[in-house]
Amino acid sequence: MAGYKILVLHGPNLNLLGQRDPGVYGTRTLQDIDQMLTKRASELKAEVESFQSNSEGALIDKIQQAYSDVDGILVNPGALTHYSYSLRDALSAAALPLVEVHLSNVFSRESFRHHSVISPIADGMLCGLGADSYILGLEALLKIIKNQRS
Repeated sequence: MAGYKILVLHGPNLNLLGQRDPGVYGTRTLQDIDQMLTKRASELKAEVESFQSNSEGALIDKIQQAYSDVDGILVNPGALTHYSYSLRDALSAAALPLVEVHLSNVFSRESFRHHSVISPIADGMLCGLGADSYILGLEALLKIIKNQRS
């Protein structure tokens, strides 16, 4: 899997990880997760670029700026999961392998969290595994990219 570059997008409020509702989201910080991803990517001979924003527009701008320079996208859209058609459109327009991740099991929470506008365009989705959702999502994304290119 040598040489693949992955854009990791973290949506609104994920900058508060470790502080915000640790019973649901765990005690790891966003920095912890990014370090875990960087380490695992390196072990897999890949590279990650992480970006977090509370602004839908900033996430869309990042996708548009980076999509020609990356091989795939790993995204935790946060609350944008449920209603952001503009984020969905940007991810779809990028036409890259895409894996959606969530720290919590969205299907065991409030009913509005059960619907994702991102999942139908994603190659896969992981949820409920805490920070491991990101690691497993990265591994799956790299396999998807490799399989598409072989």
